[in-house]
Amino acid sequence: MEKSEPRRRSSAARNWPFLAGFVAAERRLGERAQAGGRLTAFAYEFLRFGVKQGWACLFAGLICALLIGTYLFYPPDAALTRYDFLTLAALAIQVALLALGMETWEEAKVIALYHLVGTAMELFKTAAGSWIYPEASVLRIAGVPLFTGFMYASVGSYIARVWRLFDFRFTRHPPLVTTLPLAGAIYLNFFSHHFMPDLRLVLFAATALLFGRTVVHFKVWHVHRSMPLLVGFGLVSLFIWLAENIGTGARVWIYPSQAAGWSPVSAAKLGSWFLLMIVSYVLVTLVNRPEPMPEAAPAPGSDPRAVGEPIS
Repeated sequence: MEKSEPRRRSSAARNWPFLAGFVAAERRLGERAQAGGRLTAFAYEFLRFGVKQGWACLFAGLICALLIGTYLFYPPDAALTRYDFLTLAALAIQVALLALGMETWEEAKVIALYHLVGTAMELFKTAAGSWIYPEASVLRIAGVPLFTGFMYASVGSYIARVWRLFDFRFTRHPPLVTTLPLAGAIYLNFFSHHFMPDLRLVLFAATALLFGRTVVHFKVWHVHRSMPLLVGFGLVSLFIWLAENIGTGARVWIYPSQAAGWSPVSAAKLGSWFLLMIVSYVLVTLVNRPEPMPEAAPAPGSDPRAVGEPIS
């Protein structure tokens, strides 16, 4: 019986001519690094990791740049308010990513769902006084400008893109039948803790129970490296917290404690972002189903196609 060809993951490099020269140059650089010895190969792989992470952060990075840029340079007397400009710019970025093949329609569907999930939480949280958006806008629902959903969607975009770029594989990943209820309980707790006891400690424990033994294997160059998935969640949560400090520093939204002037976002918010990361991750698994890591991985350098494979 003839074996079917393995499914190829989509790559912007195959659809976007601008990247073709970069991919060819990267292949040559990888070949030289591999020939230069162990230390040179390590340095190249480290550089490659950073480039891939930057590429995965494309949507989120552009959103952060917009927040900072409009805070510094957007004219306060413009006919189009700053918030409305942010909404239209974020929408244009999303359309461009799809048109250029840098994001798949399957990923866009999950990101759109996350946009709705994030907007619903924003409506509740702003009504409860957890934070406010101090500037005027036309494109808003109640007290929530429409661009806020794109900020949540940028997290989903990052997870979907980094999954594809690093060819994630997993060991001992919990099934969807257990992760979906956990994500639902976390999301519900963001609302219910205003009226009843906060269950986040229980949710942290449940997360540790489900994902504590899960290992994510990620391919930077020609072999899969690995780390505990919970560590990955924690690292991403830290960077989201840093981005939140950028957002509040740019006065895009503010917490009650920042009404009189900016101050760093409380480190306690790291826990909130960690839990929201679980929701984001589980939503992405609806499209990118976790694939197990084969027991015996190929030895380094055994696959001639491994050197300089497209970053995108």
